[in-house]
Amino acid sequence: MHYDISFPNIGLTLSHVGKSISIFGFEVAYYGIIIGSAILIGFLIAMSEAKRTKQNPEDYLDMGMIGVVMGIVGARLYYVIFSWDMYKDNLLEIFNLRGGGLAIYGGVIGAVAAVFLCAHIKKLSAPQIFDTVALALVNGQMLGRWGNFFNREAFGEYTDSLLAMRLPLDAVRSGDVTELMREHMQVIDGVSYIQVHPTFFYESLWCCVLLILLILYRKHKKYDGELFLLYMFGYGLGRVWIEGLRTDQLIIPGTGIAVSQLLAGVLVIGMGILLVYFRKKYQKQKNECPAKDVDLDADPVEKVIDSVEKR
Repeated sequence: MHYDISFPNIGLTLSHVGKSISIFGFEVAYYGIIIGSAILIGFLIAMSEAKRTKQNPEDYLDMGMIGVVMGIVGARLYYVIFSWDMYKDNLLEIFNLRGGGLAIYGGVIGAVAAVFLCAHIKKLSAPQIFDTVALALVNGQMLGRWGNFFNREAFGEYTDSLLAMRLPLDAVRSGDVTELMREHMQVIDGVSYIQVHPTFFYESLWCCVLLILLILYRKHKKYDGELFLLYMFGYGLGRVWIEGLRTDQLIIPGTGIAVSQLLAGVLVIGMGILLVYFRKKYQKQKNECPAKDVDLDADPVEKVIDSVEKR
């Protein structure tokens, strides 16, 4: 296998990008190191946000443990379900996380379920928890995508754009290589190369911008839950077009529909509706009771959740 990765249109070549590092004779995948680092930094961000908003940071340490486990399980299950053909003949491979195969949406679903569970057990506000962990989640997605870089996965169709990435054919999964890539394949010094969209980088950059915007807005939020809704809306918006470029899409069985692209579109519409609804509700109550607008509607999302639970 050849280990070089290059970006020919900007003159950048990395001659040896391994997939793992040897520590005391044990091979540790960079993918795992990056995911682990993202989780650790996520803990620090969430605990810092909890302290800033006068919550108990230790609650987030406890919830984080559960959230990480449920997030990883959710991410793996999501990937396996929509890639069943890869695992049906070798079920033990489902547990091999070192080779990649964690779907971000599955991780978010698992983490959201963990929040509701922990909020119920600890008698805390779920919307407030969501806002507290929103920055940690988007940061985790921003960093986690670089695991795909080392694994040579999550890339897009052939392109000759400015950021086009060139990969050795023998370093990628054959199922991710399209006919268009083969038509434009280059042979350099006897090695076959494909040239693709670095969609992992697009998503990482999108998440970086989203993270900055959320940090700037967090002190101006109108109600608990708004920051998380903005995060989901913003991430979904970017994922709709980025997912359309990828060649390793998880497809809904029996259709040609990319499940993550469909889910991203549903998120954008759903979160957009909720953002408009809660903003109008906040504004209406503020106009009715301007002297009490700070305390009047601190948690409208929680009120909706409570009303659903009572039914």
